[in-house]
Amino acid sequence: MPEGHTIHRLARDHTPLLVGRAVTAASPQGRFATGAELLTGRVVERIEPYGKHLFYRFESDVLLHVHLGLYGSWTVGTGSAPEPRGALRLRLVAGEHYLDLRGPTACEIHSPADRDAVLARLGPDPLRRGASPGRAWQRVSASRTAVGALLMDQSVLAGVGNVYRAEVLYRAGLSPFVPGREVPQPVWDGIWADLRVLMRAGVRAGHIVTTLPADRDRRSGPCRLADRFYVYRRHGLPCRRCGTEVRTQVMAARNLYWCPRCQAD
Repeated sequence: MPEGHTIHRLARDHTPLLVGRAVTAASPQGRFATGAELLTGRVVERIEPYGKHLFYRFESDVLLHVHLGLYGSWTVGTGSAPEPRGALRLRLVAGEHYLDLRGPTACEIHSPADRDAVLARLGPDPLRRGASPGRAWQRVSASRTAVGALLMDQSVLAGVGNVYRAEVLYRAGLSPFVPGREVPQPVWDGIWADLRVLMRAGVRAGHIVTTLPADRDRRSGPCRLADRFYVYRRHGLPCRRCGTEVRTQVMAARNLYWCPRCQAD
């Protein structure tokens, strides 16, 4: 599932293509035909990312809400749009560009009240300007749930997924099994600050890199895919810092990765 940096990057990339333009919308698959008809001819006013959600605001307070989920994806093209193929949920055409949406968990028309209801269910988004960790800390500090599960709960933090969960806990030296209420607040504040740094870098680069050059197998030059992470998908391999075998188990319905020495309980 795309994590928050991907959603914010999509909003950044789509803004110059759509904002200020009237769109033509179609749903070749047919599942969003009524919504596409409503959007056609309307001008996009702005695009707002929040966590793993995208809100495309059109004139007259009409919003397109998109949640990519596990399988959703946007593709962008220039020039004449090709004949639709496969399960194409939505095609937006504006000027010389077309944007195709396939496989989203949600593609629906929202009112401002609908949008507010979605945001009310979400925790703070580390990528949002002015976001504060305080509301998330209230949830974490009162919870018996393991911090590794809390980080995957979008009502605690919006936009954090499995990669950031594993990597930020490793960088903090914190066991994913520690109950939230046993996490010291300075440690939590450090996790929040680290997430903001890592996720902003992810928006810029278009992918996640969490390792420092000194901890990579190749310490100079561009970071290779094999060197991007400390523990994520490195189960059975030696920890980059201490050499202990990285472990994995399911937590919050996703595979968790951690170093039992660097992140001892």
